Amino acid sequence: MHIPIDPSAPEPIYEQIRAHLAEAILRGDLGAGQALPSIRVLARDLRVSVITTTRAYNELVADGLVDAVRGKGVFVRAQQPDEVRLRALERVDAALGEAVRAARTAGIAPEELRARLERVHEEDPHAQEEER
Repeated sequence: MHIPIDPSAPEPIYEQIRAHLAEAILRGDLGAGQALPSIRVLARDLRVSVITTTRAYNELVADGLVDAVRGKGVFVRAQQPDEVRLRALERVDAALGEAVRAARTAGIAPEELRARLERVHEEDPHAQEEER
């Protein structure tokens, strides 16, 4: 499984792994019941520590996207569209709350914050792929 890792990105490596796998699950590239690579195999393939892959998988379990079965592995959980949307909205609300707090601290007006959100949304390569 190819997961692009950027060591210079602001996001921690475990979060990059989690985000990539979450996107694959939510897009349907990884189907319900499908096994993910073992923690050790993924760590070796990505050349990261086992601790890093363990944390990524633990985050996916916490997100409700996978189930860890002791002694068997980690498997994609069947997704209910309403639950997926609700979890996504919770994450978006948390991220937006953090952005609003940072903007207030820096004296950024709500209008400028909205304009920046629209710009980021328009520049997102995934959004451009979906429109095609």
